[in-house]
Amino acid sequence: MSSTAVEAATAPAYREVADELAGGPVEEQALGWRSVAWPTLPQAPYLTAARAPLLQPVRIVDAHGRDRVIDIPLERALTVYVDRREVVTLMTLGVRPELLVLGWLLNQRLVDRLEQIESITVDWDVGAAAVRTRAGLPAWEKRSAHRVVTTGCGQGTVFGDLMADLADLKLPSPAEARIGQRALMRILEGMRGLDSVHRRAGSVHGCALFDAKSTRMLVFVEDVGRHNAVDTVTGWMRLHGVAGRDKVMCTTGRLTSEMVMKCAHADIPVVVSRNGATAMGLAMAQQLGMALFGRASNRHFLCYSGFERFDAEPEPEPPTLRVAVG
Repeated sequence: MSSTAVEAATAPAYREVADELAGGPVEEQALGWRSVAWPTLPQAPYLTAARAPLLQPVRIVDAHGRDRVIDIPLERALTVYVDRREVVTLMTLGVRPELLVLGWLLNQRLVDRLEQIESITVDWDVGAAAVRTRAGLPAWEKRSAHRVVTTGCGQGTVFGDLMADLADLKLPSPAEARIGQRALMRILEGMRGLDSVHRRAGSVHGCALFDAKSTRMLVFVEDVGRHNAVDTVTGWMRLHGVAGRDKVMCTTGRLTSEMVMKCAHADIPVVVSRNGATAMGLAMAQQLGMALFGRASNRHFLCYSGFERFDAEPEPEPPTLRVAVG
């Protein structure tokens, strides 16, 4: 069992309250972010609530020679320091930077449990996130010795051996976690109806976590890189003790090995993308038994793997039109 599942299981009272709130009103909604009300675990670290502008107006000249002003996303550097040691610089939109840093540390396996972190303080005036731990990072030396530069937008980095980590992961069985075609269609509709940075300015990716049974969107975030977005969702899940075994991750980014691994670390058995999958991402999903859906838009999708988790309800194909020439 992963530490995500352990944290969720050790707070049953919080899970009961969370289940009630999941059907209630949205707690917070802003450009680039949406989340339902959900209690924070008692062992959660102190987090600041740093905010920064997401869009910048710029003057452009279009193909018709028209002089116009449009919005573009603001990308900024966030240098992460753990116990005063510089660890990484993340290029981010900055929607929820504290959750991004928390999720990044967890997905890199540099920390395993919330109680290892005392606080995360973000200061946009200096572009820095200061992480204070309770006992350092025991895994740092081992994992930082092996770095993989990934295909992440803005260039991501994974510490440690991806394939070695794969052997330690076990997703819930198909009997425990599955998805039907109608539920998948409702999830895609939920993504399509969002007021987003991408809709206004483009150039960003979004990730959303859905409850597989109710298809309710629990959290949504946008960032300049798809890996940042999934890290932020992971940070939100761990902060609130939300288990991934009955959830669906929906992303606008391609399904690479890094995306598959991060979702697997969060115990998420079903991943959906508007984009396609890479060969390595597919191979990992097949090994894990993860249901991977790509090219998912409107009422169209491709199921790449995890067919045993999918309850297909195929729609009839439209009739072929024949045009007689004569």
